[in-house]
Amino acid sequence: MRNVAANQLEAMLDDGDPRSLRTLNKFAVDLMSIPNEADLFWYVAQNVVGRLGFVDCVIYTADVERQELTQVAALGDKNPYGRTILNPLIIPFGEGITGKTAMAAEPTIVNDLLQNTNYIPDAQPARSEICVPLLAGGQVVGVIDSEHPDANAFGTAELEILTTVAAMTSAKLELLSEAERSKQRYNDLVKTHAKLSEEICSRQALEAELHESRKLEALGHLTGRLAHDFNNLLTVISGNLELAEAYYGEPGSRRYVQEANLASQRGTQLVSDLLAFAQRSRLVLSETDMNRLVGDLCKVSVMPTDVDLVVELCPIESRAFVDPGATKSAINAVMTNALEAMPQGGVLTVTTDIVGRSPTSRAALPPELSPGNYYTISIADTGVGLAPERVQQVFDPFYSTKPATAGNGLGLSIVRGIMLQSGGTVVASRNEPTGAVIELFFPVH
Repeated sequence: MRNVAANQLEAMLDDGDPRSLRTLNKFAVDLMSIPNEADLFWYVAQNVVGRLGFVDCVIYTADVERQELTQVAALGDKNPYGRTILNPLIIPFGEGITGKTAMAAEPTIVNDLLQNTNYIPDAQPARSEICVPLLAGGQVVGVIDSEHPDANAFGTAELEILTTVAAMTSAKLELLSEAERSKQRYNDLVKTHAKLSEEICSRQALEAELHESRKLEALGHLTGRLAHDFNNLLTVISGNLELAEAYYGEPGSRRYVQEANLASQRGTQLVSDLLAFAQRSRLVLSETDMNRLVGDLCKVSVMPTDVDLVVELCPIESRAFVDPGATKSAINAVMTNALEAMPQGGVLTVTTDIVGRSPTSRAALPPELSPGNYYTISIADTGVGLAPERVQQVFDPFYSTKPATAGNGLGLSIVRGIMLQSGGTVVASRNEPTGAVIELFFPVH
């Protein structure tokens, strides 16, 4: 607050006025603890101006838009009701000495009110008057006014004192205004945050409801298909065992037993797939050279004559804790799916890389993965491809683009189960202009 007010205070007190010095020093100290404008105005009127030798004081606040002053505090005969103003005086800008001071934004001293045509007489007419504007941000925010029953009561000393008080009061008003603006901004921020939190909670509730609905739908689909497949398997087993029992000893009975055994093996595989889909497989993790695992698997993979296999391994050696057998099963399942999507032949491309090392590749990670480095295996085909609305369905249990009578099982859902249980994930996308891409993400050790 060391500005015009401080400089004026020092200049005024050079002559030495102990009472004024004590009053203004106390005002400067008390300013920091005054909480609001009303307390400030009454403190200035009663504890500052009233103790500096002025017989009365009236303080007005200014409404710039309406161009008028409103009485908010008073001292002396003009304040007989303590801190209560009955019928506060309202003065338009430019009217009377106080209104002209507000209009001009300059201090005014009138030595003889009887000679001034702008004077508006009170119930007890005065002879002298002094008015000092309150300025904040270069704009008039109020006026401090004092009258005296004697002529020539106000001079340079009184003007300096009242100007100093006005400057200190104006500075405090600016601080209070800024505090109020900060409080309002904080309240607006709290309201915005509350509204955002409400929207987030509402969205999360809707997402949870949608997730639960989809989960129940998937479980219902899974249960129905599972019961159907097991019923078929059990029918084959029981029928062939009955035939084996009826024709035991006949040469053809061995064929029935073999078919029963084959059906039971398929049942065992189905149970294994179910465990993988449910992420309940017993994985045995070990530190594995991923490039070697993928390279060796591609070397022994048998491709149709009309399919070209292209393998592009990452030049950086990388290791991951995985179950080698489960990982090979997942890769084989994806490659088999890709080959089935190319009945007329095409190109099967297996590419490996390490992602997550740079800000760009980190931003491209699937959202369900934690930040870190991941070894990726991308398997792309040039087959029939996927419709945009079908991309996210490829990992649903029993999803297939083949006819209902061709093939069975959980499809790529078992790959997703293995990947999630390994700490990674799997993502499907379209391979423009034709085909599909399946990417496996393994956390790098």
